Amino acid sequence: MHPLKRLIDYGKDYRQQIWLATGCSILNKIFDLAPPALIGIAVDVVVKQKDSIVAQWGIKDIFWQFAILSILTVIIWILESVFEYAYARLWRNLAQKIQHELRLDAYKHIQELEVAYFEDRSVGGLMSVLSDDINQLERFLDVGANDLIQVSTTAIIIGGAFFILAPSVAWMAMLPMPFIIWGSVFYQRLLAPRYADVREKVGFLNSRLANNLSGIVTIKSYTAEEYEARRLEVESEAYRQSNRRAIALSAAFVPLIRMIILAGFTALLLYGGVEAANGKMSVGTYSVLVFLIQRLLWPLTRLGDTFDQYQRAMASTNRVMNLLDTPIAIHTGDMPLPVNSVRGELALRDVTFAYNGRRPVIEHLYLDIPAGKTIAIVGSTGSGKSTLVKLLLRLYEVQAGTINLDGIELRQLNLKDLRSCIGLVSQDVFLFHGTVAENISYGSFDATFEDIVSSAKIAEAHDFIMQLPQGYETIVGERGQKLSGGQRQRIAIARAVLKNPPILILDEATSAVDNETEAAIQRSLERITQNRTTIAIAHRLSTVRNADCIYVMEHGKLVESGRHEELLDRQGIYASLWRVQSGLK
Repeated sequence: MHPLKRLIDYGKDYRQQIWLATGCSILNKIFDLAPPALIGIAVDVVVKQKDSIVAQWGIKDIFWQFAILSILTVIIWILESVFEYAYARLWRNLAQKIQHELRLDAYKHIQELEVAYFEDRSVGGLMSVLSDDINQLERFLDVGANDLIQVSTTAIIIGGAFFILAPSVAWMAMLPMPFIIWGSVFYQRLLAPRYADVREKVGFLNSRLANNLSGIVTIKSYTAEEYEARRLEVESEAYRQSNRRAIALSAAFVPLIRMIILAGFTALLLYGGVEAANGKMSVGTYSVLVFLIQRLLWPLTRLGDTFDQYQRAMASTNRVMNLLDTPIAIHTGDMPLPVNSVRGELALRDVTFAYNGRRPVIEHLYLDIPAGKTIAIVGSTGSGKSTLVKLLLRLYEVQAGTINLDGIELRQLNLKDLRSCIGLVSQDVFLFHGTVAENISYGSFDATFEDIVSSAKIAEAHDFIMQLPQGYETIVGERGQKLSGGQRQRIAIARAVLKNPPILILDEATSAVDNETEAAIQRSLERITQNRTTIAIAHRLSTVRNADCIYVMEHGKLVESGRHEELLDRQGIYASLWRVQSGLK
């Protein structure tokens, strides 16, 4: 489907405002074209005086003829100004509304997409669509749409006036029109793929910039500034060259159109002047035609800029609409799940999962997690532990088998309800740019300050928070970069405490902290895991030795299970891992 048709379908709720804006643009152009006609009538009064067009209205006095023309001029200029204000306001507000709704819809749609979608795309590329492409569309609606409407209105009105006033020379003035229209369409087709390439290249450039700014510490620590500058130069040069190819074509449009316009204007100037001199055409009519031919043909030179904006906007529209058309792979179930009714019993039956194009990470897995108990899942790197967390949250969909919560398959449950009953404390803590209090209450937006402080105390975060410059109102920076790893981890635990979910998942929650911080986190975890189902994904076996049951995974399969002492007695994989970590041979 053509991008313009996709945009019109999307903006169906704004059709009344579009028609109103279009009407104001047309009326503005009608009144804008009236002054040349008044000039022609004024010339006619000067030449014919009491036999002029105005005199035929019954007004013979020369003064009153000019007075009438002056009054008409004032009225027309006022109306032109009124409708110019009206169309400018309507089109700009329409552009703001559509870009706002389109950006919001695109963002909401992105949030509904599965995690796998983001693994194949860069954040910078998506940012380019949400920002640059939608802004490009806004710029076209601000100016370009009105230009197209007014040029079309001009061609219709002036073309009709020519055939009424001077049919003998009208064809000369109209002769360039087919060539101009054909040239515009031809250029449009040539420019479309070039601007599509421009939008793609700017996406790559934004991706590089976003990636480098996120990894600025790594760049500095490895003294890779020059290397990254060269890589950015390659992306920026590709964008520049892509734009250069588009500009080389679009810049030629106006000069070529001017040459075609010159033919029509010269023909009218010559043959119209001869007919006026020979008395076959009135001097007033000739004056009107000379003014009108300029008002018709010279604005057509702006078609180059207008079509340039149009092609950029259509390329951007395609990218935004393709994003909106991306199918959602993980759909919510219909069954509600009140949080206070969840017991937290989980059962995995013959679960198999593989990332796109890879070998299975989890294969034929059977696992039972009793309600209200603390279980641990351990294993070597790549054994499928963290993938299991993503499956429980339905960030990915199992490819075979089922996962049940309290006897109900996850796919049948309302997705928002499912995730509301699970609290996740990950090894990769993400804090938003904002205050400490805002980050603790994230997801529990109606929490009081007292609730926030209470949760922080349980997570043993209150003391260090009070030592920060503004306490709970301290800004943590992007991704919490102003805080240490242990501080971020404790804020994440406080966030989970405040959420108070019936199921708590700890994914390597103490993997990147020192021993003292780990001890503090362990004390807080012992308090918050009481009377709730807790799943601890761990690499450090010392952190899960007191779990009710420990499951050992290897290559996506369950190979051992039992309590700490039982697994040590078996002298299997767990015992081997324990000896390595505890320094025993």
